[in-house]
Amino acid sequence: MTVEQNVLQQHSQKHQQTLLNQLREVTGTTDVQLLQQALQVSNGDLAEAVAFLTEKNTKVPQQDEATYYQTAQITNDRYISVGSQADTNVIDLTGDDKDDLQRAIALSLEESNRAFRETGITDEEQAISRVLEASIAENKASLKRTHTEVWSDSPNPHDRKRQENCPVGLKNVGNTCWFSAVIQSLFNLLEFQRLVLHYSPPARMQDLPRNQKEHRNLPFMQELRHLFSLLVGSKRKYVDPSRAVEILKDAFKSSESQQQDVSEFTHKLLDWLEDAFQIKAEEDREGEKPKNPMVDLFYGRFLAVGVLEGKKFENTEMFGQYPLQVNGFKDLHECLEAAMIEGEIESLHSAENSAKSGQEHWFTELPPVLTFELSRFEFNQTLGRPEKIHNKLEFPSMLYMDRYMDRNRDITRIKREEIRRLKEHLTVLQQRLERYLSYGSGPKRFPLADVLQYAMEFASSKPVCTSPLEDVDTTALPAEGSGSGSQSRVPPDLPMHPAPRHITEEELRVLEGCLHRWRSEVENDTRDLQASISRIHRTIELMYSDKSMMQVPYRLHAVLVHEGQANAGHYWAYIFDPHQQQWMKYNDISVTKSSWEELVRDSFGGYRNASAYCLMYIDDKKPFLIEEEFDKETGQMLSGLDKLPPDLKEYVEADNKLFVREMEEWDALQATEPCPPDNTASQHDLEYMEQQSPTGDSKHLQEDTERAISKAAAEHDEKSPEALLNTVRHAMKVEYTRLLRFAQEDTPPERDYRLQHVIVYFIHNQAPKKIVERTLLMQFADRNLGFDERCKSIMKVARAKLELIKPDEVNMEEYEMWHQDYRKFRGTTVFLLIGLELFLKKSYVEALMYLIFAYQYNKELLAKGPYRGHDEELIAHYRRECLLKLNEHATVLFETGEETEVNAGLNIMNELVVACIPLLLVDEMEEKDMVAVEDMRNRWCSYLGQEMERKS
Repeated sequence: MTVEQNVLQQHSQKHQQTLLNQLREVTGTTDVQLLQQALQVSNGDLAEAVAFLTEKNTKVPQQDEATYYQTAQITNDRYISVGSQADTNVIDLTGDDKDDLQRAIALSLEESNRAFRETGITDEEQAISRVLEASIAENKASLKRTHTEVWSDSPNPHDRKRQENCPVGLKNVGNTCWFSAVIQSLFNLLEFQRLVLHYSPPARMQDLPRNQKEHRNLPFMQELRHLFSLLVGSKRKYVDPSRAVEILKDAFKSSESQQQDVSEFTHKLLDWLEDAFQIKAEEDREGEKPKNPMVDLFYGRFLAVGVLEGKKFENTEMFGQYPLQVNGFKDLHECLEAAMIEGEIESLHSAENSAKSGQEHWFTELPPVLTFELSRFEFNQTLGRPEKIHNKLEFPSMLYMDRYMDRNRDITRIKREEIRRLKEHLTVLQQRLERYLSYGSGPKRFPLADVLQYAMEFASSKPVCTSPLEDVDTTALPAEGSGSGSQSRVPPDLPMHPAPRHITEEELRVLEGCLHRWRSEVENDTRDLQASISRIHRTIELMYSDKSMMQVPYRLHAVLVHEGQANAGHYWAYIFDPHQQQWMKYNDISVTKSSWEELVRDSFGGYRNASAYCLMYIDDKKPFLIEEEFDKETGQMLSGLDKLPPDLKEYVEADNKLFVREMEEWDALQATEPCPPDNTASQHDLEYMEQQSPTGDSKHLQEDTERAISKAAAEHDEKSPEALLNTVRHAMKVEYTRLLRFAQEDTPPERDYRLQHVIVYFIHNQAPKKIVERTLLMQFADRNLGFDERCKSIMKVARAKLELIKPDEVNMEEYEMWHQDYRKFRGTTVFLLIGLELFLKKSYVEALMYLIFAYQYNKELLAKGPYRGHDEELIAHYRRECLLKLNEHATVLFETGEETEVNAGLNIMNELVVACIPLLLVDEMEEKDMVAVEDMRNRWCSYLGQEMERKS
């Protein structure tokens, strides 16, 4: 074998192993033979291999039985009891044997009725069996699909109906959550939305396309218009983007990793749109230089100024998405600074040229939509695969680009040099401070002030001696003459505590004086160093805060998030709605309200696998980007179908009619069945259960549910529709037992299980049994539950079970009240954590607001029961300390005597301290609060030179 052949073979083996690793991570399948079979069948196409494995429904590994506790309480209640015993078996919808599935489908209603009579199944279970029949039939149909369907449509079209004014989601049609994240971010740019909707195809589009670009781009443009029109005016909760995705498939068919496809997607999408608009522009402006709105919207220019082998150069380049490296940087500005300077640039600022090479980038023209691509993936040469960088990277909601503009080149260079000098000085100060805080020459080091304090305590200790017989248990001593007694004897003059053996009063006085003086000097030096370091940090932070360097504001419009590893994962987008002043989370079909705090938690990275990979900022001085369109004649804002041109309006109306007809047919079908009770509250609860929780634990909730299902299914092998009902019962029993165990554990506050699951909170507070059972049933009815057919089927059983619950069986007002209390408990937790974090950062003004709200909400909860909220004394302590810190700061400012500082101190006192003192006086039982208020009053009284009358 030649060297070339050997290299090729090694490369092929590495490539094969990379594909296997990617496939294992995407599908969760661990069977190597099955993975290799999938790659062989798909000829190495990763997407087709994933679809093959998903459609084969590979078996889920059984969970460890030891992790679950068993309870056995039989109930014939209409509810699925959380403690009921379910020892019957379940249809294995995850197996590879299609004959089993065919046999299950072949069970007709007549056979089911016969089975019910033989086994004593109730009428309720017969109703659920009808749901199972439809579910099994759908499972059969899914085996014939050519792609993976991640989201399964609810059979009830009313579940898929759009709520008024709620944004429309996008269905995931097979590992395409990246498509949804990008498209939704662009769609919510209203100027971009208008350009797409009002795009008119070239007049010659009916003719044969002239080239491959036209053959691909123009049809894609048409499908994108259709998709955008549905996002505007559809009556559906989410729409299907399959047609647009199909056109994209050819461009993304490769054996490369999924993440590489995603990073290229926006580039290719904008290229296609640019081409489509270019064709139209050339047709509209014959003889003139065509103007392309896509270029105007997304592309800017920068000037590259540099030295190459001693020769200076300048050239202008165009850019679209601007790539930024993440590794080694703490925030977006650091990334940008590094990207704008490459190599050695000292020669740029000197009169003499040198042989050094380097360049600077200066933006000459920024686009209205400024997109940063964060490079969080790098190839590991040792492992032979890409890896994700999980480092934390902060970015602001408002970004000022002045420092990177060519017109500010001179002033920016001066400021960069000043920052460089300050950072050098900062490094020296930090090294000096470290010598004070980590003192010693050995492996263990301690703060020098503590070392001196310990020495002072030792020197001051009095030697107190004791007899060995008084200090040692004589029964534990060995017998005399055993040979080891002499080794265990305690010297008679050994002191009880370490202390000097011999020291005169004069020596002690001199030593204590020296140690006390040295300790004071060390503490003062430490404080001075810390203050200097803080001042330098603040100076660096404010370096670009003057108005002249805040003239180019860009506001954060969208953040595209990736969760997972380099070769696989999930994608979603946070998009700001400027009209509601609200962040929204677009997660495929789910569109929910969010917050800046949740965005930060998911996007900054550093402590979980989720992090931002793309940031989209918009020019804050160009409001047309996000402004709604108005009718020229009436002046009314256009909304819904009124925003659409005639052809798209007709298209959406036709689709809406189909959907309305589907709902009418469903209603007519349901009219032939026993009428189920109104499930409005059920739907409301589903939305509550599906939303990301404040602590980001919804994924864990889903995983826990799936584990319970796997545990229940693993213990049964009977293949009949009614067995799924028993599986749901058994799975709920497993899950409830796990949660009951958590509720019974005595855990510290930092591991409060009430925050991890609503049912643990309910158990702690002795919620009614029906409330607990209905809530647990909601967990198993979550639409997001699992991607395999078994979980989907069980989800449908649980949903059918919910529909059979009569209104008089549960007091829905009480049910909603319990869930509102839990939402308030979670909200209180968020306020408390943010308040404590701000307190530790010494941001006392902001911290005080959060702690006040946390205390108030917590007090309302505790009024209903001792376990409804958190430790009241803890919140009161930090609220009080925060107010005292602010008061201390205000008095320090007042004592300076400088007019500006005195006014600032009085403002803090009047607007915060005085305003918050009544909150501490409300609860007179809190003695520490009363003392704190008295201290604050006395402090200000001393300044006024008069006594303030005490309030009775």
